[in-house]
Amino acid sequence: MPNIRSPKDLLAGLLFMAVGIAAIALATNYTLGTAARMGPGYFPRILGILMIVLGAILALRSLRLDGAPLPGWKWRPVIVVLGSVVVFGLIVTRAGLVLSTILLIAMASAASHEFRPKEAVISGLLLAALAVGVFVIGLKLQIGIWPGGH
Repeated sequence: MPNIRSPKDLLAGLLFMAVGIAAIALATNYTLGTAARMGPGYFPRILGILMIVLGAILALRSLRLDGAPLPGWKWRPVIVVLGSVVVFGLIVTRAGLVLSTILLIAMASAASHEFRPKEAVISGLLLAALAVGVFVIGLKLQIGIWPGGH
């Protein structure tokens, strides 16, 4: 059995490989297409392959480079971040993309012991502008930008 010198790298690598395998498995029902004419399954499969390769590199790295042991599991940050995503999903249609994104970033940032409200709001504003640009303007998704708007 190989000696694992960096448990963090090993677990990160295994996680990347699991997500890559899941992406490929979920994309099997979609047509692949070609590089010139990509089908709906092309991007998830390529991304899945890249994640598997990255995960393998991390897992192999865990055998060669020394790393810190795994820290103890902390439930509070997990609950706060997952809760903020749930709140976002529940309010985005009523509160609009901008306010929901700002709230998501502020709530998720509170999971860190380095939380600074001003920085969280600024990050939320920038990410909200990016979300509007990508999803509403770029992809033309029918998501309200502000409360009550479509």
